[in-house]
Amino acid sequence: MKQILSIILLFTLSVFLCGCPYDSPYNLDKEPVQNIDESLLGKWATFVKKSGNASGSKEEPVKVIFSKRSDVDYDIAITGYIDELKPYHLIANDSIKGTGYLSDVAGKQFLNAYIHGKVYIAEIKKDKGTISILPLSEYFTSKLIKNSKELRNAVEFHYRIKLTPAHDQLFCLKDLQKVN
Repeated sequence: MKQILSIILLFTLSVFLCGCPYDSPYNLDKEPVQNIDESLLGKWATFVKKSGNASGSKEEPVKVIFSKRSDVDYDIAITGYIDELKPYHLIANDSIKGTGYLSDVAGKQFLNAYIHGKVYIAEIKKDKGTISILPLSEYFTSKLIKNSKELRNAVEFHYRIKLTPAHDQLFCLKDLQKVN
């Protein structure tokens, strides 16, 4: 009996430790309500540590391109260190492409990124000419989300009670700088 219980506990623990970015069929807002932030438009680049090779870890470049689709929507393209994302079936022709719009929740800026039929929610942080894109981890809430309002409430609750938000560190892009 103890062996079965320990196997179940190990499986449950591994599910929580092997997080992925939170994806949902719902956005934080049903329709975009915020105009695009012109300061986000353009090409942004950073280096991401790539681990798992024989020499330890090395840094690989990643580029995120925000372009204006409409007054409230962006076209988004991500290129660079994305080979590790192939198992998630997000890559098409060496890049990840999608659309998105901004939402304000709990006094923070969030990107609702629509990529391959799923919505990914990421906090956008601006700091001294850089931006960070911090996707929420799939375990940020244990609730079953049934609509946009419930998703918004779950994000607000999470940011109100957590000292450090549950970002999926594997997919975070930190300190992106604007490039030509």
